[in-house]
Amino acid sequence: MPTSNGSDADLTSALAEAVRGAAADRTPLEIRGGGTHAGMGRPVSGTPLEMGGHRGVVAYDPAELVLTARAGTPLSEIEALLAEHGQMLAFEPPRLGSGGTLGGAVATGLSGPRRPFTGAVRDYVLGARILNGQGEVLRFGGTVFKNVAGFDAFRLMAGAHGTLGVLLDVSLRVVPRPAVEAARVLDLPSGAALQQVADLMRRPLPLSGTFHDGQSLHLRLSGGRAGVQAAITRIGGEAADPADWEAVRDLTHPVLTRGEGLWRIALPRTGPAGEFADLPWDQGGGVRWLAAETPPAQAWDQAAALGGHIERVRGTAGSAFQPLPPALLALHRRIKAALDPDGLFNPGRMYAEV
Repeated sequence: MPTSNGSDADLTSALAEAVRGAAADRTPLEIRGGGTHAGMGRPVSGTPLEMGGHRGVVAYDPAELVLTARAGTPLSEIEALLAEHGQMLAFEPPRLGSGGTLGGAVATGLSGPRRPFTGAVRDYVLGARILNGQGEVLRFGGTVFKNVAGFDAFRLMAGAHGTLGVLLDVSLRVVPRPAVEAARVLDLPSGAALQQVADLMRRPLPLSGTFHDGQSLHLRLSGGRAGVQAAITRIGGEAADPADWEAVRDLTHPVLTRGEGLWRIALPRTGPAGEFADLPWDQGGGVRWLAAETPPAQAWDQAAALGGHIERVRGTAGSAFQPLPPALLALHRRIKAALDPDGLFNPGRMYAEV
């Protein structure tokens, strides 16, 4: 498989050749980046297609707030470049290890604590180049953000876990870094904290993070100095170090590392939480975290009944994703067949059927 030791290398031709060879031999491929998101999916049996060498920033225009980079580019390099220009990735992808890449962040579709306030990964993807199952280079979208009617195929890549194609490069909308950040801690039980957050989110406050660790409510504020200070006066609580939010973003907070695995339980933010009510939560209550080897057997049905779903973020045991109803599974299979008809890419990574 193609590799490179350089910090800027375009391996499109070599990767396309590898895919065409796999298609000719009908050999499944396991798409590999930095390996930091390996716990998020089922094991894949296939020839490794190494993406780490396909790296480098292709284009970056700070004035236009647009960056294009190859999939193997380390997130650390991208974020350092953006920081030099006072900018950042608004969706705040969790850095599950030092080797995390842009391709892995987009493919897994995992967003950080800012998501309810700034949007998810897919909201910032402007376009992508991919390899399909025939080794053809396809370009979706572009580098301009605008509202359009219709279907944006490139957004399918966010959260597809590499099952639909090989991400070559991605164009992203970036945003200015806030002038000021502050953190507050309030001694509130989970239920009262949810009510407090619901009230705060209805107000024009510069919230950028809401996390409950089981005992206390942690809030992050990001914006202009006057707005942040006014919010502090409105919210009260005790001051905390904004740098502590790195552990929330990267899922290394102590309450998220107590088990052999970590499970993300996404629920309607304003709805009931059922048996998940006592778990630590993030994103205004829309995400509950279960630190355990596996969820209880009834948890999958309970999550579905509440209008949510479960996915594994860290670990190796159990199913990795919420089972799909037949109609939705059929749709997944039709999309997979259109882009990867021979089932080459990460077969079974999300579900055995795709």
